[in-house]
This record gives sequence, C-alpha cells and structure tokens, in this order.
Amino acid sequence: MQKSYVHTESGNNVVAIGHLEFEIAQGELVAIAGRTGCGKSTFLNLLLGLDRPSAGHILVDGRKPYEDFFWFRGKIAAIFQQDRLLPWRTAIDNVELGLAILGHPAAERKEIAASWLARMGLGDYLGAYPHEMSGGMRQRVAMARAYAVDPEILVVDEAFGHLDEVTARALRKTFGDVTRGERKTAVMVTHQLEEAFEIADRILVFGQPATVLVDVMASELESDPRHWRSYIHEVIENNIAPIVRRGQSNGGNCAVGSSTL
Repeated sequence: MQKSYVHTESGNNVVAIGHLEFEIAQGELVAIAGRTGCGKSTFLNLLLGLDRPSAGHILVDGRKPYEDFFWFRGKIAAIFQQDRLLPWRTAIDNVELGLAILGHPAAERKEIAASWLARMGLGDYLGAYPHEMSGGMRQRVAMARAYAVDPEILVVDEAFGHLDEVTARALRKTFGDVTRGERKTAVMVTHQLEEAFEIADRILVFGQPATVLVDVMASELESDPRHWRSYIHEVIENNIAPIVRRGQSNGGNCAVGSSTL
C-alpha cells in the first residue's frame, strides 16, 4: 500500500507511505513506532476511512474503510491525544454520544455509559463537566466513550503521551488490561518506545516514508529487552533498511482484524 500527496504550495509529489505490507490478526494489540513525519498518523487516517491509498488497499475484516465507511459505524473506535470531549456535556453524556448516534435507547445508553465510567474509576464523576476534571480523568472519559460502543477495533493515536508519567502509566495499564479482557484488536501509534514495550503484543517500526523496518513480537523482546531497545532506537535514528520482519507477503496490501490470518 502506498500514499502520496501533491504539496499545495510547491506542487511537488510528497510520499507519506512508501510501501506498507502487513497483516494484523484479530485480537492483537499492535504498537506502531517511528520518528515524527514517518506516516504513522497517515496510516491511521487510512485505517479509519478518512483517506484512501494512492496504490494498493487497506482491508479491515475484508472491507475497504474508504469505500464502506458507514458499514464501520460502531465497529471501529478511536482514542486520540486530545480527549475531544464536548465541553457542554457531562462525563456520562460524553460517553453516551456514540451510543446515541448508533441508535441505542436512552435508558440503555445511560446504563452502558455509567458502567464504563465506573470501570475507568470515574463512578463518582458521572455528572462532572470536562473543565472540572484533570487531564487524566478526561482521557479516561475518552477511553470509556470508545469502549462503550463495543467496537471490534480500537485505533489509538498518541493517547497517553501528553500526560505525566505516573498518570500515563496507570492509563496504559488500564488500556492494556481492558483491551485484552474485552478481546479487542488495537492499533496504537506512539513516539515512546517504552510505551510500546509496556503494552503491545507486537511492535512495528516505520521508516520514512512509511515502510516496515522492524516487525517483532513482544515474546521475542522478552528474551533480551536491552538489546531490542538499543536496536530499535538505532533503526529509528538511522532509518535503516528492513532487517527484522515476520509473516508472509499479502500482495502489497494491509489487512486488519482478519480471523483467517
């Protein structure tokens, strides 16, 4: 899969994704790491159906997000770096929003939203407005909002990087535990390798423009974590050619959430 743009001022062709070819299995928690500007967020936009590849395909459960956008309503949920809460809505009202869009009855929405806020440790803050909560609390509301619609796939874009380390570590643990407990597929973009090591089942390292330089399972990292940390830092810093890969070719496409991998 490839993605390029025409620069609005210069008119030059800008390659954001050089060549991506990988699959993500149903139930995997995958972290994507790489330097700023390597195409991580562009990939997430393609996964969310907000853009389409210039060449090749991205498939989610065998469908193309950019062609079947409305079919994916409720099947994919996103957690962003900014919590994106509506300031005029309380915590429970913000969590209910996706459920309301999907047509759930009011009583059911409130029950689901209250349950998820309680699981996020915010059972006593259902009626709190965003300005009355800390950054970590607001991000927990955003997480509850994503989980509440019972998505098959979670897309996470730098969701914890702006928080202090104590809060971020707590939220990462909650995210990892809940995502695995609910058996969700998750694709997480991060600039912080420690975050990837801490949460993910598998780490992809993107080069610039986006290609997969490293594709390694967490179980492999455990054998020699110091070596892997040093190696991946070197890969990102030097943007070196692919060395560590796993899996087989899937024809130049990206596939997410397939149960047949």
